[in-house]
Amino acid sequence: MTREDSSKEQSAPPASWHLRGVLGGVLMGLANLVPGISGGTMLVAAGVYPRFVSSIAELSTLRWRWPALAVVGTIATSAALAILLLAGPIKDLVIDQRWIMYSLFIGLTLGGLPVVWRMARPATPSLWLGTAIGFATMVALVVAKESGVAGSDQSSPLMLGIAGLAGACAMILPGVSGGYLLLLLGQYVPILSGIDDFKSALRARDFEAAMEPTLGVVVPVGIGVVVGVVVVSNAVRWLLEHHQKLTLGILIGLLAGAVLGLWPFQKSVEPVLGETVIKGQVITTENLEEFDREDYPTVYFQPVVWQIPAAFGLIGLGLAVTSGIARLGRDG
Repeated sequence: MTREDSSKEQSAPPASWHLRGVLGGVLMGLANLVPGISGGTMLVAAGVYPRFVSSIAELSTLRWRWPALAVVGTIATSAALAILLLAGPIKDLVIDQRWIMYSLFIGLTLGGLPVVWRMARPATPSLWLGTAIGFATMVALVVAKESGVAGSDQSSPLMLGIAGLAGACAMILPGVSGGYLLLLLGQYVPILSGIDDFKSALRARDFEAAMEPTLGVVVPVGIGVVVGVVVVSNAVRWLLEHHQKLTLGILIGLLAGAVLGLWPFQKSVEPVLGETVIKGQVITTENLEEFDREDYPTVYFQPVVWQIPAAFGLIGLGLAVTSGIARLGRDG
């Protein structure tokens, strides 16, 4: 990272940047609602990733300067509002129209490649080495997920803390999906269950009941997230300063490989009573109502003729959206 880049990060972001920050935050929030999508990828696509990482790293050293606070506040607030307001509609669309949404997400993800490439050029052997490493990492994650390699859903404070750290990595590192990592660690179900228990207790105003999921899940995961954000953001900033080509190459590889797990032509299917296993339980007439539609298994399907060009059109739309976002105040 050059001195000019560093001085840009030290200065207050221009007004045009805040629009990109809001859009990047919204896309990051949406990404956190969709399995297989990385929040960091969306920040790269919006062209705000380097400034966000630098600002997080600066705040972690307890230097509470206004430019860094403005950057983090803009993105974090936009992401939180997107999650709060759009969680239900996005979840329903992904479940009911998965091929449409995944096609769009492929375009949104690939739209980040030109942004990183502009930062990385001219290409060097280190850049290509990093690209190979990043791409191979995503291939390994996709293969592990498709092979059903996951933990046993057994939790402990240590494992939940590690899961929180993994989630933080997914926020910072483009191309890495938090859902993938939590699934591989076997902590996806326990964390969701703990959050659901916490919400139910709050709705019932049973604060005593809320203490168990708070201390058993929310606190260890939260500690892992905070530690992960601090450690990973500082590590990424150091790598960008000292091994820029290799680091940017890894980001390119992560971005390119992120779409491998987003094959659009798949759909949710109704469970088969007595055969389908969800969350370690065989589905029966008695327990079927315990599971939501998002828990149902997904299968690949053969697209009809018109769906193929439609998918390419949606991919192009996603590319156009992220390309347009990246052009907003590109000099910011």
